Amino acid sequence: MSFEDRLTGGHPNSLGNTLEVVKEVLQHTLRFDDFFNCYFSKDEVVRLRVSNGIKRICKANKSIVLPYVDRLLNEISKIDQASTQWTLAQLFLILEKDLSTTQKSKAQEILKKNLAAHSDWIVLNQTMETLGKWAEKDGVLKEWIIPHLNRLVQDERKSVSKKASKTLQGLS
Repeated sequence: MSFEDRLTGGHPNSLGNTLEVVKEVLQHTLRFDDFFNCYFSKDEVVRLRVSNGIKRICKANKSIVLPYVDRLLNEISKIDQASTQWTLAQLFLILEKDLSTTQKSKAQEILKKNLAAHSDWIVLNQTMETLGKWAEKDGVLKEWIIPHLNRLVQDERKSVSKKASKTLQGLS
């Protein structure tokens, strides 16, 4: 049974078989490519579960995910799905020290676009987390992010406004 078949079905907000698939991929790392390619499924629930699984795999053994950074930047970043975008923000933070200068620049470009234009609260919160931490060491990014944080402090969703406030305080 393919990974895509195993990740299909069940409640859309559940992990389904994600944890058992992650365990299998961690034990048989050559299967990661098959798992990664489930990002191209027509089923958004499968893509959500792949995002969750890749984050788990990256936390357990980031060397499995590192060869796929360019694909994350150039292919996966184009998937118009909130779970994909918030997972990218998380992955880029986990992989920060392993990204080349070019990769980090591209990641920052993707995240800046998401912070400026996305409306999903989790995408905004995860993106603020990553860009906020990066802006602590990058004056140009800090200058860019402050107006966006000031805008998001006014957001009607408490989690977004609180995260923006907290991120601003971290940059003071």
